Amino acid sequence: MLHSTRAALGLRQNLAQFMLLVAVNALVGGTLGQERTVLPLLASQTFHLDLYTSALTYILAFGLSKAAMNYFAGTLSDRYGRKPVLITGWLVAIPVPLMLIYGPSWERIVAANVLLGISQGLTWSTAVIMKMDLTGPKQRGLAMGLNEAAGYLGVAVTALATGYIASAYGLRPGPFLLGAAYIALGLGLSVLTIRETHHHAKTEAFQHVSAHRKADACLTTGQVFTLTSFKDRSLSAASQAGLVNNLNDGLAWGLFPVLFVTSGLNVNQVGILAAVYPAVWGAGQLFTGAASDRWGRKWFIVAGMIVQAAGLAIVAASHSFGAWLIAAVLLGLGTAMVYPALLAAVGDVAHPTWRARSVGVYRLWRDGGFAVGALLSGLLADLYGIPAAIATVAALTAASGLVVAVRMRGSDHPARQKLV
Repeated sequence: MLHSTRAALGLRQNLAQFMLLVAVNALVGGTLGQERTVLPLLASQTFHLDLYTSALTYILAFGLSKAAMNYFAGTLSDRYGRKPVLITGWLVAIPVPLMLIYGPSWERIVAANVLLGISQGLTWSTAVIMKMDLTGPKQRGLAMGLNEAAGYLGVAVTALATGYIASAYGLRPGPFLLGAAYIALGLGLSVLTIRETHHHAKTEAFQHVSAHRKADACLTTGQVFTLTSFKDRSLSAASQAGLVNNLNDGLAWGLFPVLFVTSGLNVNQVGILAAVYPAVWGAGQLFTGAASDRWGRKWFIVAGMIVQAAGLAIVAASHSFGAWLIAAVLLGLGTAMVYPALLAAVGDVAHPTWRARSVGVYRLWRDGGFAVGALLSGLLADLYGIPAAIATVAALTAASGLVVAVRMRGSDHPARQKLV
């Protein structure tokens, strides 16, 4: 009798719900994408912020609030269920487009990004957790690739669209009306079509044949934080790589548009470059996530960090649209290699009973990279110029890849990795 009530695991068995969650995450990405092209230009052209450190405060606010909510999303979804957390994330986003459209001061724009970070932390984290719940261990890389591809293709399409809207109709209000439509649609889908998946995680925990010690299934939240952040070799390597990855994404978000405009590119060209990077990132994950299921996570992550570093170095050394386009492709390709493999690596090692919390801790560190990137790149740009800031972050990205090479355990069967 008990056996008959267990949820079926697997992508094929849960395809309809999985694809609905993919669609929801595309809308989550689009909600973020409304800012990628426009907000750096709003800072310089509308609010006349001269210091890069000041202009990047919106990324700092976004990164801190998103990182914090990533952490709580895992704990809350274990306690109250996944769906209520997802819906709450959409509700928090409702005021954001209005604040971006009508905000009379930069402080109001920063406040909007605090809310956006909270919303993104709740919605994106929960979408990740729900897909892990549905698919089980065998296709986790594929699931994460599809999830992140949808999200960042949403970012890319919206960054491109808002670039064209801004060039035709101005920086406000047009680009942010698109974000408002995404929020309305995402909330409606989440309320009406998405079903709870927590019972799938409980089924996997019951079936879990693991090399983990028995006690590993019963960790406190504090123990999960320490293990994911510092103690376990693979989890801690993933956490630092995630932080550095989003550090360089925060730099790209905040400083690339300013660099491109001051070098003579028009808003349409800036929109193209702002879209190509997440577009390659998004589309590439359709392949890299599944490939990491077959060949393991570690070397995808190492190679991806090195490719990102190369793309950043080209941006720092170049002065033309063509060179920057090549760099954007490299940066997107490297990130596509890293992103789903890192998430899947955390899912491989974490026990199903505390996996949501471990994913939350990893995403705390990863999206904390936005805040670190905003502070570091802003200070370096103010002191030494944008190219020097980009070159420094390129070196940090390469070093992070080397840390993964040394510290993370490799495995031909990534779902069978053991805790240290």
